[in-house]
Amino acid sequence: MKENSFAAENKLLEALENRSMPSAGEEGHPLFKQGDIPRGVYIVKSGEVDLTMESSSGKSLTVFCAGPGSLLGLPAIVANQPYTLTAMAREGSTVRFVPRDDFESLIQAQPWLQFDVLQILAAEVRSARRALGETVG
Repeated sequence: MKENSFAAENKLLEALENRSMPSAGEEGHPLFKQGDIPRGVYIVKSGEVDLTMESSSGKSLTVFCAGPGSLLGLPAIVANQPYTLTAMAREGSTVRFVPRDDFESLIQAQPWLQFDVLQILAAEVRSARRALGETVG
């Protein structure tokens, strides 16, 4: 994936940052793992986060590198399904965490932000299809 399909609109990021806390992830440990029950969403403030996926054969594939302004874990939270990727912050990165309950409360209190959430999800689908087309084609 070449474009930053995880990037959020400023108004959504600002609203989420007001409800966020520093990520508890330690260097060398993932923010979340593929298959984990979603606890919340993550905002990349600075640096980069590598997103990987383990194939059915057990091979780890780098899917995307998310930069500042990226919102990670959104599909899992919205669908109430396990994370489909593993996210590992690179050294020196700053990541903030928004717990699931705070995310859901925000979206209920400010329903106009739902459109921004849908835009991010749609961009992720387009990027995944493009990436799939590159591997198949």
